Amino acid sequence: MKISKLARREGKELFRVCFVNGVLDEGRVRQAVTRVVQAKPRGYLALLSHFQRLVKLELARCTARVESAVSLTPELRGNVQSTLTRVYGAGLSISFVDNPALIGGMKVQVGSDVYDGSVQGRLAALEESF
Repeated sequence: MKISKLARREGKELFRVCFVNGVLDEGRVRQAVTRVVQAKPRGYLALLSHFQRLVKLELARCTARVESAVSLTPELRGNVQSTLTRVYGAGLSISFVDNPALIGGMKVQVGSDVYDGSVQGRLAALEESF
């Protein structure tokens, strides 16, 4: 579905209204969607589609996934958590996952940013270079 400039602008404005103290408020998001669905203005489906995209991107930006080959020590978890919070700001939701397929090292994903320091990632890069 092609989204018009007006729908993009209105979706963006609706998205801005849903922030409280710099953090996306779930209650405001639900309320905004409910009001738009009830009012059904012209092009409301495109507006909601763009709004949904913006909300998904914001949620991904506030979520970090840390994969490691073995369980991290509490001290190392704290270091990783403090570094990610310093770089990406407060309110970051961090999940730690064990992934033996990485062989060694760690892989961190925050939104669309991926930091791959794993052995598996290095082997894949080496394979790609040949």
